[in-house]
Amino acid sequence: MPFRIALSGLNAASTDLEVTGNNIANSATNGFKESRAEFADVYANAIQDTSSNAAGQGVRVARVAQQFAQGTIDFTSNNLDLAISGQGFFVLESTDGTQAYTRAGAYSVDRDGFVINHANDRLQVYPAVTGVGSTTTFNTGVLQDLQLPTTPSAPNASTTLTAAINVNSSQSAPTAAFNPANPATYNSSTSTTVYDSLGNAHTTTIYYRKTAANTWDQYLYIDGNNVPPAGQPVGTPFALGFDSAGTLTTIDGVATTTATTAAYNPGSGAANITLNLDLAGTTQYGSAFAVNNLAQDGFTSGRLAGVDIDTEGVVFARYTNGQSSALGKVALAKFNNQQGLRQVGDTNWVESFSSGTPQLGEAGTSSFGQIQSGALEASNVDIAAQLVNLITAQRNFQANAEVISTADAVTQTVINIR
Repeated sequence: MPFRIALSGLNAASTDLEVTGNNIANSATNGFKESRAEFADVYANAIQDTSSNAAGQGVRVARVAQQFAQGTIDFTSNNLDLAISGQGFFVLESTDGTQAYTRAGAYSVDRDGFVINHANDRLQVYPAVTGVGSTTTFNTGVLQDLQLPTTPSAPNASTTLTAAINVNSSQSAPTAAFNPANPATYNSSTSTTVYDSLGNAHTTTIYYRKTAANTWDQYLYIDGNNVPPAGQPVGTPFALGFDSAGTLTTIDGVATTTATTAAYNPGSGAANITLNLDLAGTTQYGSAFAVNNLAQDGFTSGRLAGVDIDTEGVVFARYTNGQSSALGKVALAKFNNQQGLRQVGDTNWVESFSSGTPQLGEAGTSSFGQIQSGALEASNVDIAAQLVNLITAQRNFQANAEVISTADAVTQTVINIR
């Protein structure tokens, strides 16, 4: 019987060595969680000893328990590297169509723009939904693969031009007829760029010409062509009227600070450009001409320039035209019993009966942790502690081997009795 007891000890010590060795081997594996061998003593059920002094039958491995303590966050230079600070797992769509869960966040992009890990598993996100007023929300009832755009973004035609200009009230009114080629015929000018429906850029110049006290003419030119107020012939300016405090009060004799241009044909097959002018910030003060704000809402097409991911997991695509758009929100999962998750390799886990079903959520909500972009979670293995465990397991193995040696000597002695 001592042989079997010692043999169980050898098996237990061997398992402890395997677990410790695996922990040490994965001490540099991102997202790896160390395991711990847990043991239980063995007593034969057939023994009915009311004195409770029965000898045990050895030891068995009760379980190999995973330890999901937080690993150190190491920063990198890749924005697609993700780390979770707190609870939660990234959700992956495996190549076989099943879902897997991981804490390893080293992601890259395949040739089709999908964000994947080293095993080609695709990162799952909640899709972005554009609502009223271009507000973006996320459909948390659906998961989809995160895919970066591989084609240029669509252009947006300019429709609104906002100008907050100060014209100098102390300047004199020019006497010669207005001529954009002759600076003596106007007081000041400024320029910006607007875009047509195809994303072509067009230079827009605004000229200011004083006509009398508190009245100015504003001429708007696109690509050197005059664009008059809506419904007016070419060459007609926008008549601006100011009060004695220098505030813009009227445009073309109407008490308003907004106006609309006539349609301008930019050519090249693009749609006509019609601009809504917002001049609410325009003033007439006794100071130098100043452009306080000059903005428009159009932009040309652009290619993907980079990706940003915030702490809530929202993935933004940045384009070369200065625009950005939300592509989705990284989904996280948690389990009632995460130690019940089944390891499948590649630093992935899958659900099991013991773990329970996944509970999906968003970073920074409920008990989910936050997401750090440009960082990776290191293995939570403590090398110093594992080396101590290695020595302990080795001593246990040697001690059990000594029990076998001693039992063998006793058995040999019994056999030699004559």
